[in-house]
Amino acid sequence: MRNLLLVVALAALGACGVKRVPQTILENLPYEAKIELLESENDLALAVDRLDEARAEVARTREQIRRAKDRYSAAKSEVSAAADNLSKEVAELAVIESDARVEWLRARQRVNVREESLADQNMTCALARHEQSRLTAARKAKLEGSEDYDPAVFDQQVKDCDADYAALKEKLKETNTEADAVRAEWEKARSALAKKTFDARASPFVE
Repeated sequence: MRNLLLVVALAALGACGVKRVPQTILENLPYEAKIELLESENDLALAVDRLDEARAEVARTREQIRRAKDRYSAAKSEVSAAADNLSKEVAELAVIESDARVEWLRARQRVNVREESLADQNMTCALARHEQSRLTAARKAKLEGSEDYDPAVFDQQVKDCDADYAALKEKLKETNTEADAVRAEWEKARSALAKKTFDARASPFVE
């Protein structure tokens, strides 16, 4: 399973610019050295899983936005169909709540997209560290051809990747702060609808 995940990761990152150690150099890597590479392989496999989860969350939220828009349209229809003032007032509150729900989901999706980018960068960094470990192992074993690769180059690509990751993480914090404000507005609208309908028209769960 680990090898399969690594194949997927390497295929996905083929054009990401990470400098690689040719597999031909590592063909004669001693068993003990291969064992030492397990940690970086596991980190890469975990990074693949994390990216898959981030992409799945983007897809789930996209579907939630679609359903929330349908809910908003239904609420607007209720306003014109209201038979009395109370029904109309509830319908109007439902419109406000459903509109705020859509905005909150959109804000959450912006967070999801940031998290997907962060996970993608994390996988790139995991690959960079894996290649760094592979070169270290190859040079330690004095494998033919390994002397042609400068460890400083592999060290620098890890540092550069980590710096990009840190920058993306800061942007995620900003987006989370913005999303929290939008969520507060939705919760305010939801509470108003819940109060008017004795909790019958305002689920605490984002749909």
